[in-house]
Amino acid sequence: QPLEPSLLRFLVCPLSKRPLRYEEATNELINEELGIAYPIIDGIPNMIPEAARTTKKKPPAEDSKQP
Repeated sequence: QPLEPSLLRFLVCPLSKRPLRYEEATNELINEELGIAYPIIDGIPNMIPEAARTTKKKPPAEDSKQP
């Protein structure tokens, strides 16, 4: 069940407090900045950080670039 579009203006990421982007293909709310996606189950967003999946790899540590 897809997310009600009017809810998007009220929903923010519980970790960063920033707006989320709805991804219709995966039925998830995406936080691009943190690289995580919250699932939407039966039309209800699961905004528990532990329930979010990682959408991208974290950048390598700066010290790993040194010879």
